[in-house]
Amino acid sequence: MDSWVRFNATSQAKERLIRAAQYACTLLGYTLQKGGAGAELLKLISQLEAHMSLTRKMMYLGSSAESLEAAKRAVHLSDSVLRLCLTVAHLNKAMYFACDNVLWAGKTGLLPQLDQYKWSHRSFRYYLFALILNLTRDAYEIHLLMEREARSHTPKSTWSSSSPPSPYHIMNEDPSLPATSSPAAPAPVNLPKTVITIVMTRLRRQLHMLVIVLRSNPPLLLDLLKNSCDIFIPLERLGIYPTGPGFVGACGLASSVLSILTIIHPWLKLKP
Repeated sequence: MDSWVRFNATSQAKERLIRAAQYACTLLGYTLQKGGAGAELLKLISQLEAHMSLTRKMMYLGSSAESLEAAKRAVHLSDSVLRLCLTVAHLNKAMYFACDNVLWAGKTGLLPQLDQYKWSHRSFRYYLFALILNLTRDAYEIHLLMEREARSHTPKSTWSSSSPPSPYHIMNEDPSLPATSSPAAPAPVNLPKTVITIVMTRLRRQLHMLVIVLRSNPPLLLDLLKNSCDIFIPLERLGIYPTGPGFVGACGLASSVLSILTIIHPWLKLKP
C-alpha cells in the first residue's frame, strides 16, 4: 500500500491543475451566460467542464487508500482534538473518494444502472463532513495560537486565572476607556455604555491578535482560506446553501490555486 500511496501522490499536482481548469470553465460559462453568449458556445464549455470532472474522478482511483493511510497516521497524534478531527476527516475523504470512484464507473458505462444522483449526493455529504472537520481543526489551531500570543503579552501578576478581571481592571488598564477612582468607590458612569465599550475593546484586541496569528502562520492562513472556499461547493451541490454556479466556480478556482501553491512550496502546507 505504501508504494501505491507514493505513486498516487505524483498525480496530485495534475489533478489540481485539472480542477482549476474545471472550475474556471464553470465561472466562464456563468459569465458568458450572463453576457448573452450563444447556446453552442455555452454547450461546448459545459461539455469541457464535464470531461474535466470525469478525468478528475478517474485520477481519484486509489485515493481512498491514501486517505486511509493518512487516517492511520493521525491516530497516533498526541493532541486529542487534532487526533479526532484529522482521523475522522481522512476517513470521510476516503469514503468521498470511494463514492466518486463508483460514480465514475456509472458515468463511463461500467455500471449503467447506477443511480448517479444518489451517489453524487452521498459523495458530497462525505466531502462536506470532511471540510467541516478541517475547518474545526483550523479554528482549534487558531485558538491555541491566540492563547499563546495572549500569554506572551500578559503579565502574570495582572490577575490570577481563578479570578477573572472586573470591568474596573480593564477600564483602568485601557487608556481609551473612562478612568475610575477605585473598585470600592467607582465614579458614576453610564453602565450600558461602559459595558459596550469594554466589549468593543475586547473585540478589537481579539481581532488584532487574530491578524497577528494568521500573518505569522501562512500555512494555517492558506488552509483556512482553502477550506472556507471549498465548503461552498458541497453546500451548493446538496442544496443546503445555494449560491449559484458563478460563486461556486470562483470558490473552486481560488481553492485550487491555493492547493497548487502548497504543492509548489511544501512549507505552505499545514502539518500534521
